[in-house]
Amino acid sequence: MADGGELTGLELRSRISKSGVLEISLQQAPVPEPLADEIIVRVEATPVNPSDIGLLLGPASLEAAEFRNTAAGPVVRVPVPSAALSAIAARLDVSLPVGNEGAGTVVRAGAGAAELLGKQVAVFGGAVWAQYRRAKAAECLVLPEGTTPRDGASWCVNPMTALGFVETMHQEGHSALVHTAAASNLGQMLNRICLADRIGLVNVVRSAQQVALLRRQGARYVVDSSAPDFTATLTAALAETGATLGFDAVGGGPLAGQILAAMEVAARQTASSYNHYGSDRHKQVYLYGRLNTGPTTFERTSLGFAWGLSGWLLMPTLKKLGAAPVARMRARVAAELKTTFASHYTAEISLAEALDPQIMHAYCRRATGEKFLILPQRDVS
Repeated sequence: MADGGELTGLELRSRISKSGVLEISLQQAPVPEPLADEIIVRVEATPVNPSDIGLLLGPASLEAAEFRNTAAGPVVRVPVPSAALSAIAARLDVSLPVGNEGAGTVVRAGAGAAELLGKQVAVFGGAVWAQYRRAKAAECLVLPEGTTPRDGASWCVNPMTALGFVETMHQEGHSALVHTAAASNLGQMLNRICLADRIGLVNVVRSAQQVALLRRQGARYVVDSSAPDFTATLTAALAETGATLGFDAVGGGPLAGQILAAMEVAARQTASSYNHYGSDRHKQVYLYGRLNTGPTTFERTSLGFAWGLSGWLLMPTLKKLGAAPVARMRARVAAELKTTFASHYTAEISLAEALDPQIMHAYCRRATGEKFLILPQRDVS
């Protein structure tokens, strides 16, 4: 394609038909010219996040997938249970672009954003598993000198979520945090934030190896949910830190309830008198992930009455926080991309390789500590 001509590029799309078939494919798509306040980013790096997989697969199970190589490129087809279709009626027969965030080079710019031409920026907001992405210039993050698109690809979902946890803590009057799946890239970022900001953090992990990983990174409180003394060590850490706010990436199963129950036991240990309703110190756990898609289970009678269990999402939280806190958070991310908010990747793949059976099964496991990075320009022949 000659400079100044029509711009087209590959993008990965997910479509569920009304007949109940998920189709994932790569498509060549035109890139509209930018408006005055817009830019076109040549995407050079974009991560695979759990939220991306949620849109990619919807309610389908990859175990039933059929992988094909066609003349137009790889195609994945998966049957979707008919019982799940009513819940996703709005997306049926709609081809959806995938990918929340990424980074690359500005190759075209509208008149009001011409100063960004040639600069490297990070972008957020969907449709980033693609070779090109049109975006509002004001919504992009200009990468500091010395950072690359690989450094900035995961600039938003994990860093802004970790900082969002801390802002939520301050706004709701808590003083310390609990975080599950804490050995993840996000968990390691949160640990670094809390160490730097002197915030008590109880890290909940699932193996002795993950305990050792976070200990090496300076974490003081790390508890293993698979250990026989989990409840006792969790309660002791909560009593010492005073943590009454938790963020749970697991979602399903008993873990959120176990954290609330341990918070109640820790709170009662410092109570000055007996209260038949339990502690009056409010305890809150937010579910922000679905590593376990089963029901969330807990024993209500062990929690007292001053507690809450609800969902937490990044974008509504940022809107609630307002412009000034969000600008402060973005500035911190930009300044600490290669330190506090550095991401580490299991593998780097192309867009086409994202539909390879072995690779797709690997990143769809959503295993703690495993993160894939897509390099869309590898698909350029």
